[in-house]
Amino acid sequence: MMADEQTLSRLMAAAQAGDRQAYAVLLAEARRWLLRYLARKVPPAHLDDLVQEVLVSLHAKRASYDPGRPFLPWLAAIARYRWVDHLRRSYRRAEVELGESDAAHEGDADAVMARISLDRLFDSLPRAQARAIELVKIEGHSISEAAARCGQSEPSVKVNIHRGLKRLAALIEKAD
Repeated sequence: MMADEQTLSRLMAAAQAGDRQAYAVLLAEARRWLLRYLARKVPPAHLDDLVQEVLVSLHAKRASYDPGRPFLPWLAAIARYRWVDHLRRSYRRAEVELGESDAAHEGDADAVMARISLDRLFDSLPRAQARAIELVKIEGHSISEAAARCGQSEPSVKVNIHRGLKRLAALIEKAD
């Protein structure tokens, strides 16, 4: 069972006061929450590293937490900043691997904003549809590879991609 907001706030306040046991419990609960929060934002291979980065940031910034305020929005803000940093590093790494010039780094902000927009759109889809689109259309896996990775049959992956793209198109048209 996941700890609630009040429990997390109390644990953080106790940790700030030097309670090591409360801090250990807080970090364990924060890790569980972060795994769920970041799971749809990064590839599974990057998830543990990003969660650890956020926990290190939580540790470094723990003195700035105000016990009178909710804990989860504070943690979510730290996670968002670390996630954006992660996206920037990923896009830079990809550009360096492609051997592009330094001028390509100026487009990082656009790439990050595009990814954030895409993630927001994916949040409006059922998880199976978003995952199928991510694997096949963004990461470039074959239908059979995507089926193996997400535990669906190949026809289900195809249907999820079709329905998901159709729904995304409708959402985009509606926004215009």
